[in-house]
Amino acid sequence: MRHGNSGRKFSLDPDVRKAMLRNISDSLIMNGRIKTTVTRAKEIRKIAENLVTLAKNGTLHARREALSWLRTKEAFTRLFGEYAETFKTRNGGYTRITKCGVRVGDNAPMAYIEFISDDAATKTTKKEGPKRKRRRASATKKAGTTTATASHTKDSKIAKTVAPVTTQKKQMQKRQKQTSNNG
Repeated sequence: MRHGNSGRKFSLDPDVRKAMLRNISDSLIMNGRIKTTVTRAKEIRKIAENLVTLAKNGTLHARREALSWLRTKEAFTRLFGEYAETFKTRNGGYTRITKCGVRVGDNAPMAYIEFISDDAATKTTKKEGPKRKRRRASATKKAGTTTATASHTKDSKIAKTVAPVTTQKKQMQKRQKQTSNNG
């Protein structure tokens, strides 16, 4: 049983798995947004949010903890400079995972993981404006038959299925008239 063993294995050895997660988290900090599989993105989210929390703390111990995880010093300076200032007032939820389809080769579900910025949060807020009135779907007229009268009755499903059949019959009758007139 897996009591107390959290995290995904990814079918990798522990040292290979740790190296992969370190590289992906380093790339996320450097680029701000990366495309990866959904399961990897969910695992990276834990690491990235912990690193941002360390950067917000900013103590010497937090710096050493983050430096032991990150691969490059550029990612370290960006984490403790840009991201620490950006998320100074935010309590958690520093990343966003957006699903973006499947990978071509093996059909694996893909996702973008990115750091949330305040600019993007203000752009996605809903603007209040005049509300538009919704129109009801009007009944379509096909070859002289309407389903509007039957839509208010109990047999509306039957009437909707009958209407296309009657139009098909009328089309067949037109074809027969045309062939009889030509012949």
